[in-house]
Order: sequence, then C-alpha cells, then structure tokens
Amino acid sequence: MLIHLMQHGASLPKELDAHQPLSPLGREQVTKSAKAAKILGLRFELIIASRKTRSQQTAEIIAKHTGYPVRRIEISDSVKAMADPLKAIAFLREYNGLDSIFIAGHLPSLAQIASYLLVGSDKMNLSITNGGLMQIDYSFSEKAGQLNWALSPSQLALIAED
Repeated sequence: MLIHLMQHGASLPKELDAHQPLSPLGREQVTKSAKAAKILGLRFELIIASRKTRSQQTAEIIAKHTGYPVRRIEISDSVKAMADPLKAIAFLREYNGLDSIFIAGHLPSLAQIASYLLVGSDKMNLSITNGGLMQIDYSFSEKAGQLNWALSPSQLALIAED
C-alpha cells in the first residue's frame, strides 16, 4: 500500500480566525503540491482528513486536482494533531488491500505515523513541512515500510511549474 502523507498547508493564526483555515499562502502551497501530484500521476483510492478546517481544505484541494470525489473524503480523529499514531495505523489497516491512500494531517502525529510505518517506533525524527508530500510503501503483512520519496513544497512547486 502506498501511503501519502501531507501536513496541511499554512493556516491563519487563531487571532485572525479561531478555526484556522488555510491562509492564502497555505492555499497556494497545497494547490502547487496538488498540481505536482497530478503531474506525478498520483491517484488515491482513499483520502483522509481530520475534523480541522485546514486539514479538510488541504484534502479537498488534493482531491480536486487528482480526480478523487470530494464527497468521499473520510474524516477521522485518528489523524488529528495529538492522536496516537498506533490508532491511525490501526485505522489504515481497515483499508488494507487498497493501493494508494492520502492523509492530510497534523504534527506531531503525522511524523509519528511515518516513523512507526518506517521503523516500528516513534524514534525516527522526520521533518514534515506544510504542503510537503511523502510516499511510504507499507506492507501490513510484513509490518515493514519503505520511504519512496519525500518532497518539500518548493520541490513540488518546481514540478507543478513544468
């Protein structure tokens, strides 16, 4: 299973909007990343977002650019900021058999999910930035994952401009 992880785009500060939706910069980040995902030929059988506005907006932008039906975005507390990464992985196990999943998540849980998928613990220190995209090839039967690639927002923007 290919698991794609993206931290939501940059959001507005709480002082400006308590719901912290994507900022104009965040929308631009995610839109460029979504265009790059389309150019890279990424297609998703499942897109997951948290209940936070910025996560859902990120998932919707990715969905629109990659041909995934926005109405089918799965909302799950398993990918919220302080969620237990093992609960997120248990949630993903329910979809074992799908080829490609996208998660619009939050730190620190997103980095912890990636760490558990790659090394089986949260001991791996991963840098995940707003609008960046990581692809992990994970086998539930082998309980093993491999990092295929991790692209920063600026790298994705370069791909999107081609």
